[in-house]
Amino acid sequence: MRASIFRRLLNLWPPYLFSGIRVQSISDDYAEARVALRLRPWNRNYVKSQFGGSLFAMADPFWMLLAMHQLGGDYYVWDKAGSIDFVAPGYEDVYAHFRLEPSVVDELRAAAAGGAKVLRWFETDIVTASGEVVARVRKQLYVRLKPKAR
Repeated sequence: MRASIFRRLLNLWPPYLFSGIRVQSISDDYAEARVALRLRPWNRNYVKSQFGGSLFAMADPFWMLLAMHQLGGDYYVWDKAGSIDFVAPGYEDVYAHFRLEPSVVDELRAAAAGGAKVLRWFETDIVTASGEVVARVRKQLYVRLKPKAR
């Protein structure tokens, strides 16, 4: 699927559509994605900063999606674990940038070549427009080469 169409579909996905999360871009080669979370009355917490669940949701699927598209259909790619470290309150719109380097994709392919499962951690900072870190999200991916049909 073309990245531009996939981006539009993600933006229509109800958890993103109704929470203020917008996928700003996905590169044609699925190596990079940019996501924004607008601060709105319905996604503020009790102290009027970004709701932590929305911060995690904006970063949740992207490492898996980028890896799936770059590795192709011969691999299983799943989220295995995730964590978020809240660094500072987000009192404004925030942004996340994901970049899956070709060398990392090559490493995943090489590590999974024998059919073994591969576990790899990825990290993303969620930042304000001025670059202040609001949260740091870690996601662990499970990658495995699918067995060949006999």
